[in-house]
This record gives sequence, C-alpha cells and structure tokens, in this order.
Amino acid sequence: MPAVTVDSTLELARVPQVPAEGTRQRPVRSVTTAPTGFEGEGFPVHRAFAGVSLRDLDPFIHMDQMGEVEYAPGEPKGTPWHPHRGFETVTYMIDGEFEHSDSHGGGGKIMDGATQWMTAGSGILHIETPPEHLVMSGGLFHGIQLWVNLPRANKWNPPRYQAIEGAQATLLSSPDGGALVRVIAGEVAGHKGPGSTFTPISMIHATLRPGARLVLPWREDFNALVYSLSGRGSVGADNRPMEASQLAVFGAGDALTIEASTRPDSRTPDFDVLILGGQPIREPVAHYGPFVMNTKEELIQAFEDFQAGRMGVIPAGRTPHTQPGEQRPQ
Repeated sequence: MPAVTVDSTLELARVPQVPAEGTRQRPVRSVTTAPTGFEGEGFPVHRAFAGVSLRDLDPFIHMDQMGEVEYAPGEPKGTPWHPHRGFETVTYMIDGEFEHSDSHGGGGKIMDGATQWMTAGSGILHIETPPEHLVMSGGLFHGIQLWVNLPRANKWNPPRYQAIEGAQATLLSSPDGGALVRVIAGEVAGHKGPGSTFTPISMIHATLRPGARLVLPWREDFNALVYSLSGRGSVGADNRPMEASQLAVFGAGDALTIEASTRPDSRTPDFDVLILGGQPIREPVAHYGPFVMNTKEELIQAFEDFQAGRMGVIPAGRTPHTQPGEQRPQ
C-alpha cells in the first residue's frame, strides 16, 4: 500500500506527545465490520459505514473502500455518467488509477496517493473510469470514496473541483518515527492539509509499523472515526482490536489512540488506517441515491432537475458512457 511514502519518517515534523495530564482520551463506542458489495459497473467495495447511525457519522454520509483487488487484463471497471447534488465526493487513490470528468469542466487522473475533491453543490454530472492502459494490462486497484454532507446554506453552491496530488499532502510522523501521518484535509497540531472544505473536517491516512503507537490531539467539537484499510491493530485507551475493513466510532474527548499489532497478519506488516473527523451539521438528512438534501421535497426536485437536464450536460466528445477502447459514435 504505497500511496505517499518517505525514506525516513525521522526527517519529518513530529506529532507532539499528547500530555497525559488533563487529556481526555476518546473511548471507543463501537467497532463494526464493513460488508462487501459492488458499485458502478461492478467493481468490488466494502461499505465502510454500514450499520452505523447517521448521528454518529455526521457530517459524513457514505464511504466505500474500493478494492483492494488485483484485476486481470480486461477486468478493471468504473462508473457510468451520473448526477450528484447537496454534498461533496472525495476520491482518494492509494493504488491504481482513475480518470475523472465532470459537466463543470473538472477532470484528470487520480493516482499515486492523489485525492479528487468534488463539490457537487447545486448539481453536477460526473464519471470515473480506469484509463485504457489499465484496462488492457490489469493491475492493483485500491481507493476510497467518501461523501461529506453540506450544510443547508451550501447545498446550492456552484460546483467546484479540487485536484490534490499525493505530494501535496502534509506529512508528519509519530514522536518515535514509527507512524507516517498524511494530512489530506483539516489540521493536526497546527499542521494543515491542502484540502479546502465547506464543512470543517479532518481526513488523515496513517501507516503504523508493527508495534507503533500514534496518539493524535483531536478537536473536541469533531466526531472521530478510524477505518482500517489493511493490517491489524487496536484503537482507544482500552486497546480495542481491529482487523482490515473495520470502522471504530469514538466518543467524546480531545485525543485518540491507534496502535499497530506486534503480530501483524501474513499479508501486510503495517497497520493502515483512515482517520476522519468533522463538525456535525445537525440538520435533517434526506438521502436517496446520488442526492443528499434536507427534505423529501428537495429530493423530488433533484430527480426532476436531473431528468430535465438542469444539472449540466456531458462535455462534447464524451458519449453517455463508453468503456475505454470501445468505438465512439462519429
């Protein structure tokens, strides 16, 4: 799981030691296992938030771990053109490559630890597909798609696209150098990530070597979630065990603890986790399909607007959907 790595974590800025006196360690309220499913044209995913209440997730709505899968030649799959309204989609590519295009002019390749941050706002059409060379060759594919809700006041904002390259992430290490911390959005102990968000959130990818321990200061007004991408470890002051594709929900406090097992699984020695937190919006959520609004009436309007073509048009030269390598109409 390469994403962004460094030769020596000891050369990075350190996450400060969290003082024991006065620190309130966040307790682990639950650990759930993500069921498997299929998305888009049939690529495998783990539904990371399945079985967890929206109250605990707020401001997050949905998250899929895409893969990790080793595709044979001809097997890589993507999504067809589809609409979104009322939230932000965050696609983080750890292994493999996706190409993005949308009706607002955003687009490009997502690879090597890069993140695509698309604010759907008032409405947008987009597509994500593997590039033709990856379809032909096959290869490793692994990533995350996260949905971040927008407050009522921002749901009608114009669409926006951010391309965050892997090298732009803020890199930190634990005090002993045993953990590499990639800050994609938000802030850790004064170190800010490059992502610009309407809803205040933190998004961090951390890799812990066997036996490494990471204690992060955490905003008290944020919720806190840790999702295990691969490996084996524990979370919380009481060392709740975690395996791959599990989600831990934390309670209140101002610090959270993650520790890698000294006896890792046979597939990977490191414990890789995605750490999420955000300021709860605490507004009604009406969610159906590709739309996240506040009321049922707004959902109905979203479907009507999409069917009437008011969420944009597919850019010239892009058919409603073609697999890479397929013949496009002239």
